[in-house]
Amino acid sequence: MITKEQIEAFGTIETPFYFYDMDLLRQTLEIYKKQINRYGWHAHYAMKANANDRILATIRDFGLGADCVSGNEVKLAVKSGFDPQKIVYAGVGKSDKEIKAALRAGIFSFNCESVPEIRIINDLAASMGRKARISIRVNPDIDAHTHKYISTGLKENKFGISPWAFQDVTDLLAQCPNLELLGLHFHVGSQITELPVFALLCRRIEELQQWFIAHNVPIANINLGGGLGVNYQDPNGDPIAHFEAYFDIIHKNLVVRPGQQVHFEPGRALVAQCGHLISRVLYVKVGREKKFAILDAGMNDLIRPSLYQAWHDIENLTSNGRKLRYDVVGPVCESSDCWGQKRLVNTCKRGDLVAIHSAGAYGQVMAMRYNQRDLAKAVYSDDLKK
Repeated sequence: MITKEQIEAFGTIETPFYFYDMDLLRQTLEIYKKQINRYGWHAHYAMKANANDRILATIRDFGLGADCVSGNEVKLAVKSGFDPQKIVYAGVGKSDKEIKAALRAGIFSFNCESVPEIRIINDLAASMGRKARISIRVNPDIDAHTHKYISTGLKENKFGISPWAFQDVTDLLAQCPNLELLGLHFHVGSQITELPVFALLCRRIEELQQWFIAHNVPIANINLGGGLGVNYQDPNGDPIAHFEAYFDIIHKNLVVRPGQQVHFEPGRALVAQCGHLISRVLYVKVGREKKFAILDAGMNDLIRPSLYQAWHDIENLTSNGRKLRYDVVGPVCESSDCWGQKRLVNTCKRGDLVAIHSAGAYGQVMAMRYNQRDLAKAVYSDDLKK
């Protein structure tokens, strides 16, 4: 929750800007680490959620590794001080250049998403005199009950290798001396709030493991990816994802064999709630049927509502007036530049400070300069204490 003192400090800062509650981030990481240490499991932060340097440094200092989905994310993870032996690299379209850079960096594992990719990684590793560690990203054909744009575990999705291709994979691995198979990788989607989905995933993992066991292929690592959702509707009342329940359901349903390691790739669940997009009301436009609160923050600053029709809680930080219904919109020359329709917000006037909450994940990292707008800078709670 943004404090009165922080709101007063906002008055001197040019909007829009991203505000990061670093205390909440550290509290979230402490709870996450406590839960994962309880079971002796491992975590790699999904950098695509937020690649802000201060956020990365804080997560690194808590001992997490990095989950990367591009060559530049691998480079940034190394530059940011993440141990290469804790870096995993996924993605359906790794280029030769990216693969070579990751091999030179000595990363822990490539999460491979197709049979041709496995062959290319072996050939590139051979050309460099190296051996690459890989995991097979499996498409388990599970409905994560999330938005279709962030569902990744159904057979029609582009991600992962389907079970019908397992024999092709093992046949190919027998011909690839420059590869070491570590295990299996899964990720069925993002913003998953129905925890039984993870129980189903665990049972499906056991079914799929049995195929490899029957074919004498050892599975040393199981990577369950990420996907745990956060509460976008009530970020102030429920600011930390339900890690204990999440790990408990996995512990009760995942069969872990002696010597196996279990890995996770948390992203949104760690960073979403610590970030807020702070904006000012430029104009209040009153029509016959609607009131518009026009902000100086637009879809170029936070694209999720336009791209996914995502809900973000909107709070007028500087008004105690009665709540009225507004279409809260931005300045970008697109009708999709809308934060929410008919939202109940305290009475708005020009100059009011407005917070768009839960913006720490897929916010600043996806920002762009559409309409040649400036990129919103970052402001940190730690700095406001000085």
